[in-house]
Amino acid sequence: MNFNFPLLKPLRIILFPFSLVYLSAVAIRNFLYDKKLLQSSSFGLPIICVGNIAAGGTGKSPMVEYLLRTFGSEYQLATLSRGYKRKTRGYALATSSTTALEIGDEPMQFHLKFPKVSVAVGEERIVAVPQLLHDRPSTQAIVLDDAFQHRAIKAGMNIVLTDFNNLYTRDWYLPTGDLRDEKRSAKRADIIIVTKCPEDLESEQADAIRKEIAPHAGQEVFFSTIRYGELYHIVNNSHYGITPDVEVLLVTGIANPRPLKNLLADRAHSYDQLVYSDHHIFSIDDLNEISKRFSQLTGAHKIILTTEKDAVRLVKFEQELRQLPVYVLPVEMQFLFGNADRFNTLIGTFIKQFSASA
Repeated sequence: MNFNFPLLKPLRIILFPFSLVYLSAVAIRNFLYDKKLLQSSSFGLPIICVGNIAAGGTGKSPMVEYLLRTFGSEYQLATLSRGYKRKTRGYALATSSTTALEIGDEPMQFHLKFPKVSVAVGEERIVAVPQLLHDRPSTQAIVLDDAFQHRAIKAGMNIVLTDFNNLYTRDWYLPTGDLRDEKRSAKRADIIIVTKCPEDLESEQADAIRKEIAPHAGQEVFFSTIRYGELYHIVNNSHYGITPDVEVLLVTGIANPRPLKNLLADRAHSYDQLVYSDHHIFSIDDLNEISKRFSQLTGAHKIILTTEKDAVRLVKFEQELRQLPVYVLPVEMQFLFGNADRFNTLIGTFIKQFSASA
C-alpha cells in the first residue's frame, strides 16, 4: 500500500501515535548498540554499506550498481542483499541457473548486469557474510545493499541516501512518515548522497540542503541525479527511442515511479500507467491485464515501458513477451557538480587502506 497517495494521507496522520511507538522502539535499539549492550561484528575485509533513513525509493540499486561498475574491474567484489520478496529463505549465492524468485529482483538485476560479481542474499547478514566468504574466498570487498539500519555488522564505510524530493530531515517516522531509522543515525554515515536531484540543481540550493543536513566533521555530502540509458526490448534487446508521437503504457512495481512519470510527461505524446506494489511478483493474469490495457491505447506508435527491476520479474513470460513491444529503461546514477572523482577517491582509498592494513 502506497501511503503517499493523497487520499491516504489523512490515515497517516491518524496513525501518528503508532509512529511514536515505532520511534521509541528504534531509539531503544540504537541506544543498546551505541552502549555496546548489543554487539556489532567486524570482518577482515572492506565492507561498504549502502542504505537510507527512509523506507524505499531513494535509489539504492543505482548506487550499488555504480560501485560495482566503478570498482568491479579493479577488485573482486561481492554484494549481499536481503533478497526482499523472494520465494526462498536463508543464504543463497546466485548461479547461472538462478531466478528472481530465488534471490529477489534487485540481486537478480545485479547478477545479470555484473556477471563477475558474486551476488548473495540472506536475511541474517551476520551469518551470510561468513558463508559468502567461504563460497567466494577470493572476495576483496563486499557491498551491503540496504543494510544501514541493520547494525549487527559494522561496515567500514557507510553511505546513506536521501531523496531530494523527500529529505530525511523533513520527514517523520513510520507509519505517519517514511522514516525507518532515527534522523540522528545519519551521523553514523561517512557519506550522505542526496539522490534524484534535478540535473540543473543550482549550487546555492545544494548549499542550503547541505546546511540543513549539517554534516559533522569528516562527513561528506554529495548530490546526484538520474541518467537514463537507451531503451531495449526485454527479450531481443533491440533498441528504441521515444519520440513525441509515441504513446506509452508504463508498467511499474517500484517504490517511487515519479521520476519515470516526469520523464514521460516531457518526452512522450501521452502515457497510461499500471502501478503495482514494490517488488510485485507478476502473474499471467497481470500479463493479460497489461496486454489488454496496451490494446486500448489508440496511438499509431505505442510501446510498453518498464524498469530493469520489473523486467527481471517479467522475463519469465519470455514467449508471450516476444509478441509485445515491451521495452526496458536502464537507469544510472550520475554525480552533480563534477564530484564523481572525489567520491571515487574516497571509496578507492578506503578499500586500498583497509586492504593494506589487513
